[in-house]
Amino acid sequence: MVDYLVTGGTVVTQNPERECLSDGAVAVEDGEIHAVGPTADLEAAVDAEERIDASGQIVFPGLVDVHVHVSDILLRGYTGEERELFDWLHNVKSPGTGAMTGADHRIAAALYCTEALRAGVTTFVENDLGAAWGAGATETKLDTYDEAGIRTIYARGILDNPSPGPFAELKTNKQYREPGVEHPPEFEPPPADAQLEAVESLIRERHGEERLSVWLAPAVVEGVTTDVFRRAADIAAEYDVMTTTHVSESKFQEHRLTSTVEYLDDIGYLGERTLLGHCVHLSERDVRLLAESGTKVAHNLLTNLRLASGIAPLREMRAHGVPVGLGTDNATLNDTINPINDARFAALVHKGHHEDPGAVTAQEALDMVTIEAARAVRREDDLGSIEEGKKADFVLLDAEQAHLTPSPNPIDALVYGAQGPEIETVFCDGEPVVRDGTVQTLDGSHPDLLDRATEAAADLVERSGIATTGEW
Repeated sequence: MVDYLVTGGTVVTQNPERECLSDGAVAVEDGEIHAVGPTADLEAAVDAEERIDASGQIVFPGLVDVHVHVSDILLRGYTGEERELFDWLHNVKSPGTGAMTGADHRIAAALYCTEALRAGVTTFVENDLGAAWGAGATETKLDTYDEAGIRTIYARGILDNPSPGPFAELKTNKQYREPGVEHPPEFEPPPADAQLEAVESLIRERHGEERLSVWLAPAVVEGVTTDVFRRAADIAAEYDVMTTTHVSESKFQEHRLTSTVEYLDDIGYLGERTLLGHCVHLSERDVRLLAESGTKVAHNLLTNLRLASGIAPLREMRAHGVPVGLGTDNATLNDTINPINDARFAALVHKGHHEDPGAVTAQEALDMVTIEAARAVRREDDLGSIEEGKKADFVLLDAEQAHLTPSPNPIDALVYGAQGPEIETVFCDGEPVVRDGTVQTLDGSHPDLLDRATEAAADLVERSGIATTGEW
């Protein structure tokens, strides 16, 4: 007897053939997908502890969000307008996250998980630098993710050269713009050895726990030494995990003797265990180096648009076979944690950018939040599609909506029509963590979460002085 049998839905499998079953069913047993097929066949073949009627719903794989900063969510709405990357970084993000307490991190983590799960996200990669130095902040967040029942890839931040050369002057100049902000003092990171040992210890202690993976995250090329990049790559190989870093988000970051991608290739950091965030300003040679090395990319389209950083060469990367997943990145810039929304933008923006209606299709956009995103985090063998033997991470979306009628093509409906709130049920690791649009795992332990998050955010921005920058 299986645990759950979901019947009667339109099942978008995202398997290699990209099959869609118009009257499909999914059987779940012990956290995995036991069987997928026509409803009549599965009803005849299995008994279930619980049956779920998915009639009128689209059933699709749980979404994989490949680049996220969780704690920033409490700063949402305080960014203001006309900020480029370094203005936002030094006048909003750094002072805000630097002032966060352990309680703030817990509320932020609960708010993030609530929004992400309701949007169909079952796996996310957190790039976490701000919490890495706070006493107990990492443990607080990881415990909250576990409580939520979401699958987490926690990339622990490393930063050993925070203000090199011209970036120190740039930081000072940007801070002059906001004299009312409580800018944190010059950051003195722990020794590189201590940082690497801390991440390695976390990998040994917690990597492989239920729904949890641990990676290394050298924060950004301009803030990490060559030695640390190379050692991070060595540790990743030793423990068979991945590393991730921020690359070429701004043109200013490419004022080097060689491109950033070429530098990372020279020092041996690129490879199948490496996920690069952003990659906006790449040359054709850069793209070829990514493809040849097996390096993966997180395409953070909406944050790059918000900061006017540019548009990454997605079409070229995909043409060369570079695995690319979509990341919602910072909620202070993207504003929502909603990969379905981001997939729509990815399909439409690149059509307009290239003046080519076939530049990115709806199927390709959906791939980048499901199976291609799973490939970008080296989890395509157990995530990203609804196939027998894979983890039972999938979503039920109510397609009986005026704005989704008619919907002859479920892929088009998901990418071009769906908004996100139509999601009713979310399975992660074989359990329904969202039912009727409510996050079952956090609803009881975090009462009045929205009110508490609003109050915590108001207190945080008041303490950091950010409140003066985002008023309207």
